Amino acid sequence: MKSTFKVLFYLKKNNPKKNGLVPVMCRVTIDGTISQFSCKLNVDPQLWDTTAGRMSGRSDQATNANRMLDTIRVGITKRYQEVFEREGYVNAEKVRNAYLGLDNKRETLLAVYADFLLEFEKSCKSGSRATSTKIKYTRVYDLLAEFIRLKFNRNDIALRDITPAFITDFEFFMKMDKGLDINTVWLYMMPLRKMIAIAINHGWLYRDPFWEYAISYEERDRGFLSKEEIKALMDMKFRNKNHELVRDMFIFCVFTGLAFSDLHNLKKDNLQIAFDGHPWIITRRQKTDVPSNIWLLDIPLRIIEKYDGIPKCDKLLPVPCYKTASKVIRAIARECGIAKDVTWHVARHTYATQVCLSNGVPIESLSKMLGHKDIKTTQIYAKIIDEKVSSDMEALSRTLNGLSHFSVPTI
Repeated sequence: MKSTFKVLFYLKKNNPKKNGLVPVMCRVTIDGTISQFSCKLNVDPQLWDTTAGRMSGRSDQATNANRMLDTIRVGITKRYQEVFEREGYVNAEKVRNAYLGLDNKRETLLAVYADFLLEFEKSCKSGSRATSTKIKYTRVYDLLAEFIRLKFNRNDIALRDITPAFITDFEFFMKMDKGLDINTVWLYMMPLRKMIAIAINHGWLYRDPFWEYAISYEERDRGFLSKEEIKALMDMKFRNKNHELVRDMFIFCVFTGLAFSDLHNLKKDNLQIAFDGHPWIITRRQKTDVPSNIWLLDIPLRIIEKYDGIPKCDKLLPVPCYKTASKVIRAIARECGIAKDVTWHVARHTYATQVCLSNGVPIESLSKMLGHKDIKTTQIYAKIIDEKVSSDMEALSRTLNGLSHFSVPTI
């Protein structure tokens, strides 16, 4: 049953001003609950109609005061309806706070986002989250700030003002104004979804503006290096020792499948002699916290030996910062005549396809070494190359040729 609801304006006669004017108060009554607040309006008590709860007469003072009171009444009624529809329960205090903006007085999108970034920074310092992920979140924060400034001519936006149109307009801004491709836009929508989820969980936002929004990731062929390209990187000679270090770290990932953040986090304790008497990398992926146990091939073992004693503290390898490593490996690839965009993740794709699958490693074993939760993820990462298909079919052909019931009939 709908609540009883009443708005009353009255004078606070026990607190007159020096000029003789008296403050007007507003009292909201809902099902016996009462809440009141100042209307920020002072009037002549001689012109006040107590019964009507407004000014009498047609003077400019009375007309302006009554117009202001009508506006307050309409605003309170609107907030009453919003709270009732949103929560199914309403009292005078809720309506008062909603009208005065006290329920959302500090909750704006970028304020919530800034608080999140501060906490995320602590997680990065503790090693529980990747710095590269923080870079992504910071980039989206900057994009949102620019979008809000251009679209609304303000420095921030209230959470309750975020509508489905805000989401689609932000997508359009990233595509058209910033020239980002669909997969980058898809990726950058995730931090915004995260902020909306935080707001909903705290009760700062009651309706999800993403509820009808949809954007899909466009599946593309994942790049990996050929055997010739791997050899070109390994054979390259360097005068700059820092470039040689970056090359070695990249090759280490080519032959272990480690993501850069997991490479950076490797400690000496992660190198263990396992049940088979062979050295393994025993770790957990930073991104998913899933175990990633990798049987070490000869090349990564030699890289570990090469840098033994150089890393500080208990680090296994002297890994440079991600930004430097990404820039340098692209430059090295160009010097080697590799036309592909060699990102650090290309090393992981190369391990999956060129090192493992093309050499007969079962996809189930590969999935465990890559630290995937679902083998479907491995199937996306690890595209079987034509060379492997060819060798498999040659083996099948030899097998079938040896079977009499598959022999070609004589014509």
